[in-house]
Amino acid sequence: MLFASLPFLLGFLPAVLIATYAMRRGFGPRGALAALTIASLVFYGWYHPPFLALLLGSVGANFFLAHRIAARPTRLLTGTGVAFNLGLLGWYKYAGFFDDIARAVSGSGLGIPEILLPLGISFFTFQQIAYLVDIHQGKAKPGDALEYLFFVSFFPQLIAGPIVHHRDMIPQLSQPRFAMFKSEDIASGLVLFCIGLAKKVLIADGLAPGADAMFQAQSLGIELSLAEAWLGMLCYTFQIYFDFSGYADMALGLGLLFGLKLPVNFNSPYKSTDIIEFWRRWHITLSTFLRDYLYIPFGGSRHGPVRRYANLWIVMLLGGLWHGAGWQFVVWGGLHGAYLTAAHFWRANSMPKLSPKIGFALTFAAVVIAWVFFCAETVHQAFAVLHAMFGATTVNYTSVVVFPELNPLLVTLLLAMLLAFFAPNSIEISKRLETPSIRTSRSLWYAVGGCIAALSLTHLYSSGSHAFIYFQF
Repeated sequence: MLFASLPFLLGFLPAVLIATYAMRRGFGPRGALAALTIASLVFYGWYHPPFLALLLGSVGANFFLAHRIAARPTRLLTGTGVAFNLGLLGWYKYAGFFDDIARAVSGSGLGIPEILLPLGISFFTFQQIAYLVDIHQGKAKPGDALEYLFFVSFFPQLIAGPIVHHRDMIPQLSQPRFAMFKSEDIASGLVLFCIGLAKKVLIADGLAPGADAMFQAQSLGIELSLAEAWLGMLCYTFQIYFDFSGYADMALGLGLLFGLKLPVNFNSPYKSTDIIEFWRRWHITLSTFLRDYLYIPFGGSRHGPVRRYANLWIVMLLGGLWHGAGWQFVVWGGLHGAYLTAAHFWRANSMPKLSPKIGFALTFAAVVIAWVFFCAETVHQAFAVLHAMFGATTVNYTSVVVFPELNPLLVTLLLAMLLAFFAPNSIEISKRLETPSIRTSRSLWYAVGGCIAALSLTHLYSSGSHAFIYFQF
């Protein structure tokens, strides 16, 4: 079930809000927690019911391990828990990848059948690994079964993040605002949700045909011009931006509807002036996880510059592989590892500081080039697109023939660029809602939210919506 779908918007969400409110009034916070947990399990099982059994099995095993680790915080127990989670993720996500490697090396595969990837497995696996490690380190304490099941399965963050820490989520369940449907929470939550819905439905889905047409043409053997390659990649660059940003806003908004604050996961990354800043703004909770549970345990920057740069590169390679089981994701992660290594080397050696405009241009160009590997189906296809982007083709540089409905596409792309580079983001809008001033009144933002909600619903009714890109991870 998609957030950007009429069954969710007109059926599931209103029903959950009413049920949670009724349970809160009748049975207190515990009743609301039970209602939300059941709703979250229904939400997850809606797509493919057998995956619900997998989720419950994973939750049960980790709940058991958490209590064992709390009683005896040994490395063996914690390592067993981490290995269990990585093994589960590895089987469902990477078994086919390693089967392909074996087939390429030996000529025969491992005989692994095709496996359907469970939704959100990368997210709830990392979330539970962090939980076990935090318990081992004394940063978290195991709670009861219902609270833990809710912590893992809460539907706004289950499928595509943010990656939530137990110590940040569980204390909110005992706060007076939980499921109390305060007017300020409802208003802020609806505005954020509507902004995210518009980003997804009106912009990301509007740019998808441009990126799809470019890659489809290349896969059919059509040689791309420089203009076609850049236009297609810019469409994808802003499609994934507004797709992921839209999901992040919708998740934050849904959390607020129930009186819960989820961590910010997106903060205008395309405004960054270097790649270090980019990774502090893009997929913030994943970056934090990679830093706290991989980079620092590997040694971080404690063992000299060579070890530090090697750790950076290894962590980003693993981050790339986390996104997908394919060599193109490994290359994407390796590129960002190289970018980060160069940026940290530049800073550490007191190189001349670039002007913000030059830094912005270089960072954005580097990110676009890396996206080529991220969105391509193979490394070979990525290099074919890169060849076209840098003019290494025989067709006319300015020829543009592979795109359907070019003019609407260009208008949407221009709008996306203006919003990404210059408009206030959802965090800034939320702060303005919390502290209204003469310049920005709440009523103005509510009116804007109502208008974009109406436009988005109209578009959904007439055209439908695509799945979020990060659902595949």
